[in-house]
Amino acid sequence: MFTGIIEEVGRVAWARETGGAAGGDVRVRIEANGVLDDLAVGASIAVSGCCLTVVAHDATGFEVELSKETIAKTAPRWSAGATVNLERAMRASDRFGGHVVTGHVGGTGEVLAILVQPGAHIVTVRGPEAFARYLVPKGSLTVDGVSLTVVDVGGPAGSSDDLDAATFTLWLIPHTLAVTTLGELRVGDRVNLEPDALARHVERLLALGAVPDGA
Repeated sequence: MFTGIIEEVGRVAWARETGGAAGGDVRVRIEANGVLDDLAVGASIAVSGCCLTVVAHDATGFEVELSKETIAKTAPRWSAGATVNLERAMRASDRFGGHVVTGHVGGTGEVLAILVQPGAHIVTVRGPEAFARYLVPKGSLTVDGVSLTVVDVGGPAGSSDDLDAATFTLWLIPHTLAVTTLGELRVGDRVNLEPDALARHVERLLALGAVPDGA
């Protein structure tokens, strides 16, 4: 489990296809510093919001393996030179600074617009249509591994008539821009999205009719 509070920005050193003749899987090396403390083979680490397993590490970086499913369902972060947000799995004794983040990417979104003006760095993102039901004004959302607050969203019970139900805005503060990769975003970029885990559990319970009689 993660909190969406980024510990550092790493850089992809290389990405190599593996899996023998079948191919398709990719092994990636990421250069890092702070997250290497206490890191062990088998540990979980969120890489731009994607929970991955450490398969090797040394004094300057670590390696992870990506399946074809992971590559197909996440934003294109897996080429040499790409920067990635890094967060180690939280300890039970840690402060919970963000929100509940599982590292299971639910879909990718596209950056539609970026507006920079005094006191505001506003990013507009369109997510998958299926994401619309998880988006609420001032609700939590994970974007490339960063715990953020949705500001405006369109559609029923939304806060903006100018946006559709799957489109939302994020207002990023200078600190977030400085310590994550979000300051590098450009119009047209894809981002990893993870909806609030609590909302997904509630949705599943209601869909299965799991509310006790008389509740």
